[in-house]
Amino acid sequence: MKIFFYFFIILLLVACKEEKVKPKIENSPVEGEIPIHESWNSKVIFSRDGKLKAILYANHLKKYELQKVTLLEGIKVDFYNNNQQKVTTLTAKFGKVDDTTLDMFAMDSVVAVNDSGTVLSTDELMWRNKDQKILSDKFVSIKSKDEIIEGYGFESDQHLNNYVIYHITYSAVLTNNRKK
Repeated sequence: MKIFFYFFIILLLVACKEEKVKPKIENSPVEGEIPIHESWNSKVIFSRDGKLKAILYANHLKKYELQKVTLLEGIKVDFYNNNQQKVTTLTAKFGKVDDTTLDMFAMDSVVAVNDSGTVLSTDELMWRNKDQKILSDKFVSIKSKDEIIEGYGFESDQHLNNYVIYHITYSAVLTNNRKK
C-alpha cells in the first residue's frame, strides 16, 4: 500500500507540473507604460495653417501618453515646400517623436534626399519642429551633384538647401567627369 501511495504522489506531482508561460515582454525604451495607441502601416499628415507640411509613414507606431512620446519603426517622411510640392524624403529604421515639442528623432540608417539629388546619410538626426531644421551631432555624409562633404555635427533646413557641417573630415569638389 505504501508503494502505491508513493507512486500516486509522484504521479500527482508529475501531472501537476506547472507549465511556465512567459508573458510577452515589451522591448521598448519606454519603461512601465503600455502604449495607449499602437498601429501598423500608419500614415500621419502634418499641416500648418491649412498647408501640407509633411507626411509620415511608419511600419509600426506606438504612442505613450504619460511619457508623451511616440516610437516609430520603419519610417519614411515626405517634406513639402510652401507650394505643397514634395521636396525631401527622409528614411530611417527607427524614430521617436516628442509629443510635447513635436520634435522627431530618426535613428539607424538615416538617409535624406532632396529633389536636387543631395543625399544626407547619418546614424542619427533630429528634426526640430519650431524652426523645421535638421540637426545631428553624429558623423554625416552629404553628396550633391557638386561636392562630397563628411564630418561631425550638422545643421540644415529640412530641404537640404542650406547646410553646415561643423567638423569636416573630408571634402571633395566633383568635376564634370566625376559627377553622377
